[in-house]
Amino acid sequence: MKLTVVGCSPAWPNPGGAHSGYLLEHAGRRLLVDCGPGVLSRLRAAEGWPRIDAIAITHFHLDHCGDLVAWLWGQLHVAAVRAPELWLPPNGRVDLARLASRFAETFVIHEYEDEQPFVAAAFTVTPIAVDHYGEPTWGLRVEADDRVVAFSADTGPTNALQRIAADADLFLCEATLPAAEAGQRGHLAAEEAAAAARAANARRLLLVHRPAELGPIEGAELAHDGLEIEL
Repeated sequence: MKLTVVGCSPAWPNPGGAHSGYLLEHAGRRLLVDCGPGVLSRLRAAEGWPRIDAIAITHFHLDHCGDLVAWLWGQLHVAAVRAPELWLPPNGRVDLARLASRFAETFVIHEYEDEQPFVAAAFTVTPIAVDHYGEPTWGLRVEADDRVVAFSADTGPTNALQRIAADADLFLCEATLPAAEAGQRGHLAAEEAAAAARAANARRLLLVHRPAELGPIEGAELAHDGLEIEL
């Protein structure tokens, strides 16, 4: 399995960065997790028009799904390749229609269900609900050929992270905040991401959705656009 970090900015773009988009490849098939602004442009720079088998969306905040609109218009007007399957959160067709019309003309659209595994491209994906303010959001556990990559999506503290990342080979966990905060919130600090990884016995932690303004963290591995990892 190969992971490419296409983009990993938080809700505002890091300098020169794209928003959330993570490309997984296995057995000649390709799954894109999230498709925020800038992701399609990065993919096009590498291959003209991207050949992606499936896209899975964790939630409908624009930094995680905004480039679906650009992808739609490209599929309608210029793309010479088949559109990816779209895997959306429960009731996601309603949210998709708010972004733009005509998606059903080009994409095969599915809605996944909480904690029900589904197959997308060459991967088995298990969505597990997390706690991101009031926005319905799902972390994703992605498996292929005895390898596991876990995605926290955007979330505040929740025990669901232990199940998403249990014994994962790689855990991509958001770390938006400079420090843990009291009260209800929808994001994590780096120390909370590290604690979740330890509790889940994840083999490797990669911090994502991290503002450049916060700078490096001693002993922590930060994602960056273009990072490639072989598992």
